[in-house]
Amino acid sequence: MSCANGKNCDETRKRRRALVALGIMMLIFIMLSGFSFLKSRNQITPDSVSFGPYKAADGKRVFQSYNCMGCHTMVGNGAYLGPDLTKEYERAGPAWLAAFLPSAGGWPTEAAVRTQLMNQDQIADTGVDSIEAYFKKYSGAQQRVERRGGGTSLMPNLPLSSEEVGQLIAYLKYTSALNTEGWPPKVKIEGLDRRLQLAHGTHAVAAAAPAAAAPAAGTVAPDPAARGEQLVKEYACGSCHALDDTRLVGPGWGGLSGSQVSLADGSTVKADDAYLAESIRQPNAKVVAGYPAGVMPAYDKLLKDEDVNAIVAYIHSLEKQ
Repeated sequence: MSCANGKNCDETRKRRRALVALGIMMLIFIMLSGFSFLKSRNQITPDSVSFGPYKAADGKRVFQSYNCMGCHTMVGNGAYLGPDLTKEYERAGPAWLAAFLPSAGGWPTEAAVRTQLMNQDQIADTGVDSIEAYFKKYSGAQQRVERRGGGTSLMPNLPLSSEEVGQLIAYLKYTSALNTEGWPPKVKIEGLDRRLQLAHGTHAVAAAAPAAAAPAAGTVAPDPAARGEQLVKEYACGSCHALDDTRLVGPGWGGLSGSQVSLADGSTVKADDAYLAESIRQPNAKVVAGYPAGVMPAYDKLLKDEDVNAIVAYIHSLEKQ
């Protein structure tokens, strides 16, 4: 066989070289395909992570069913309206997440996080039961409480049950344990206080400090209703309960006192002082019809009798509005 200009060319040898190169490429492809079915870098899987009795695999299904990626990213995938949630458990911890997820329309206060520290699943998972130790372990939770605690957020209140909240926490625990090879990138914030001062004035920066926002310990307002209003703000009760009859995560408080309340078991009860106090101390004792059980934590070990009575007095005062 001849080529151009009368020169001889070895077509067979060229063809053999091409076939050898193709064979090597196919062998590499098969080897890489086989490696893709093996565990790489000891990567963690959802079925191996849990939070108490809740499984990360179930939390992934909850995350998908509520279309959370319509606003948030996970390992860079999703929308960018909200923050990336890949390392959210590592930054904020389970107690902050448990305080935030059921009433996401408002940022948790320190008191709201302290309430979740009593959860046995949280204690078993983190090994801490004091707010000081928790903030030391999860500095992101402390920053959120100090900068935004008690304020409103852009996230809507989702109808999450207590089981779904636990499952989501397990899923976020799993994503925090992923080997993301550096994703998401760390954001360095320098001179934040100075920029806040320039944007909002010195007064706004001072108001963001927890010492200024939190009421002094042992301070008792002369009016029980005023003291109750103070406690409601401190514990961020307004994140779940509206001050009128609007339905949020829980029933609205406007006109609640003295009214007839329909319960999940089909019975009715009068919302007198005893009922209101019991609902604060043990909210699952009488569950209101149309609301899931287990979402509101029990406050019997957090609030003194005079505190509960003050909140009841404040709910009484909402009848006049």
